[in-house]
Amino acid sequence: MGLLEMTGIENGGSSAALDARKREIEAEVRARYAGYARADFLTLPVMTAYDRYYTRFNKTYHVQLQLESIVLKGKRLPSVSPAVDANFMAEIETLVLTAGHDAAKLVAPVMIDTSGVGERMTQMNGEPKDIRAGDMLMRDADGIRCSIIYGQDARSPIAPSTTHALYVVYAPMGVPAESVAAQLEKIAAYVRLASPGAQVVQQRVVRAERTLATHE
Repeated sequence: MGLLEMTGIENGGSSAALDARKREIEAEVRARYAGYARADFLTLPVMTAYDRYYTRFNKTYHVQLQLESIVLKGKRLPSVSPAVDANFMAEIETLVLTAGHDAAKLVAPVMIDTSGVGERMTQMNGEPKDIRAGDMLMRDADGIRCSIIYGQDARSPIAPSTTHALYVVYAPMGVPAESVAAQLEKIAAYVRLASPGAQVVQQRVVRAERTLATHE
């Protein structure tokens, strides 16, 4: 797992510096993966690890689909808000899965866990969802806030009003700790492109060998 908590974020507008870096990233990944067919992306070590995890749940890793859309279809990185876009940008570079939450909307204690039998969450679209056991997730005192397979909940995602964010990297077996650390570094750097005054509260890589408190 990787944890990055930042405060002092300005997330209500756009950022020319961030948009310029997006165009650079798009050009870089198109050059890096020039000549790739869809199957070739699955030979990348980090992608292989996520594909193995997602296959257990009969799902396709969504970062793989995003990368394919940029490299093979000429699509652009999305523009949602600076703090959200910073995450998308870093994911496309490192291929490492990350969720971003408005820390003010999390209720302590917040824990990294795995799903049990019969659990349910409210997805970002507001729909309740029964989730399968054995998925990596984050929960707070009020319920599940994110799972790898089913994504984020409806309450805690980063919004235009967010000033205090918690980014959580989910790294199944096979994803190197170095890739997790690189993801955290890139997100922090991209947040600061849009919010130069943003400060890091915590930035660390942890092993989820047991339930871990991640936010107080």
